[in-house]
Amino acid sequence: MQKVDIQQVINAKNRIDKYINQTPILTSSQLNSWLGHDIFFKAECLQKIGAFKARGAANTIAWLVENNQKPNRIIANSSGNHAQAVAWASSMFGIPSTIYMPEYSSKIKIQATAAYGADVVLCQSRTEADEKVKQAATVPGNYWIPPFNHEQIIYGQATAAYDAIKEIKDVDAVIAPCGGGGLLSGTYISTKALLPKAEVIGAEPLNANDAAQSLRTGKIQRLQSVPDTLADGAMTNAISELTFEYLKELNEFYEVDETQMTYWTQWLSHLLKVQVEPTSALSMEAARQWLTKQSGKKRVLIILSGGNIDQGTHQRLWEKDFLSTHPAIDVEIASAVMMTDR
Repeated sequence: MQKVDIQQVINAKNRIDKYINQTPILTSSQLNSWLGHDIFFKAECLQKIGAFKARGAANTIAWLVENNQKPNRIIANSSGNHAQAVAWASSMFGIPSTIYMPEYSSKIKIQATAAYGADVVLCQSRTEADEKVKQAATVPGNYWIPPFNHEQIIYGQATAAYDAIKEIKDVDAVIAPCGGGGLLSGTYISTKALLPKAEVIGAEPLNANDAAQSLRTGKIQRLQSVPDTLADGAMTNAISELTFEYLKELNEFYEVDETQMTYWTQWLSHLLKVQVEPTSALSMEAARQWLTKQSGKKRVLIILSGGNIDQGTHQRLWEKDFLSTHPAIDVEIASAVMMTDR
């Protein structure tokens, strides 16, 4: 079993509390009534830079400074929220940054990364971005902060679940989306330390299911092309050896198709009155599927990972109106699509 080091999470919390937003727990009485369960949402869409990634980036750089390892320049590779987070955190600590991003990244995330002060280098693919950041990491004085393959990143991300569980005290399951697995790994650490009996569940896009493939085969699988998914926060080509060890300990893992993701993105935005990224909506569909197998009323914590949506994604999300079919445990998403097409 993967080691659960909650002291490292507490250390991370102490480092970053003064820099990050203390995001709220949101609920919808209407949703709870429809589903027959209590669902709590940790609203990291209201975090600095609009996503949980601020936690990991701030913790990693604060950890470097704390250990007298402040670099001359921070470098990173990302398709979106991690890019913004590193740019923001680097600026906060007065360190120049260079971020390598695939050119297919969300335009609003590219612009925001530059606005936070980073030098943005656009690459033709994620693979090219990964190769360029590796080369830059060999330059003396540069420090590479990867999106998820770093212990301090994971401990920083773990503070989201840690804070939420401390606030709501007890839940039966904690669910988070999976891109590279950093948030989900951190969620596992905090949950198992604070609530050992609670289940930890992951979700990723069916169209970008490298983690699910890896869990099925027992070996890390890498996607060979850019995933065709609205969940740009989960478009990583592969998880890492570090996060894989945590993902193998999860209770369950769900693959969510684009229609299910769109359905819940619309409904969560409507019910919670916040902007929810498609990546965040993955967890709600995983919760629905998990709840169909449960007996008795359950309490579920969902980590809403972010709320950054560009115009193109927003238009695609609302091409069809899913709000004519309200949520239910046994809702047929395909039927909802048919109804909106009439």
